[in-house]
Amino acid sequence: MASSRQQREQREARERLRAYQARQEVHDRRIKRRRRDNVLAVAGGLLVAALAITTQVVYFTAGPGAPAPAPSASPSETPSAQAGENVGAPDADLAEDRVWTGELVINDVALGIELDGTKAPQAVAGWVQDVQDGYYEGKTCHRLATNDGFSFLQCGSLDGTGAGDPDFRYGPIENAPADSIYPAGTIAMARAGGDAYSNGHQFFVVTADTMLPADQAGGYTVVGTVTSGLDELIAQVTSAGVDEATVGSDGTGKPVVPATITRVTLQ
Repeated sequence: MASSRQQREQREARERLRAYQARQEVHDRRIKRRRRDNVLAVAGGLLVAALAITTQVVYFTAGPGAPAPAPSASPSETPSAQAGENVGAPDADLAEDRVWTGELVINDVALGIELDGTKAPQAVAGWVQDVQDGYYEGKTCHRLATNDGFSFLQCGSLDGTGAGDPDFRYGPIENAPADSIYPAGTIAMARAGGDAYSNGHQFFVVTADTMLPADQAGGYTVVGTVTSGLDELIAQVTSAGVDEATVGSDGTGKPVVPATITRVTLQ
């Protein structure tokens, strides 16, 4: 039979073994937890970086840091013409190097207009041909912007969706403001981004002073001005705002009050 001393020593040895095993288990758990924390930290860092990149992308493409979007024809529907190539557009001589006066009627609002054939002969020639052909009657104003410093009503699309007319395109850009400011009442031509030869039927009426930074092609052809009726157009059509169901990332969309060109005259 083992002596009391031997029993005590065996008991102490077992206790030391248990204590060692317990310390080893604690050590192993710490190692596993440290590895897990390191993995989570790396994953968290990657997530934060991804969110930061996403935030910057959204800010500079759709948020307040984005360049001001421009009135434009649909690029997908208006393939680029060759440099200097006009398609279906009349000779600039049709503008007769003079100022044309007339009336643009949207819904029941009659806007007095002046088109300057001395400063924008090609664009005015395009208008004269469209008016002679009766193109504008019945065409809609499909796009409205009402933001501070970015306010216009865009009209004249071939099918009412903003699509361009591949059979009627012209350039170059004419009479664009050097400071990129388009005062209220300006009538300017819409075009596809980066394409100076994508002017066509579509135009926009600026309803409040608006800045439209030039792109690589330049600014936007100012064809003329509204001389009367702008306040009534704002009161009856644009002041109702943009249809929320159609608002795009740039804040533009269809006007709440449907707008249709009922008549255009020039003389």
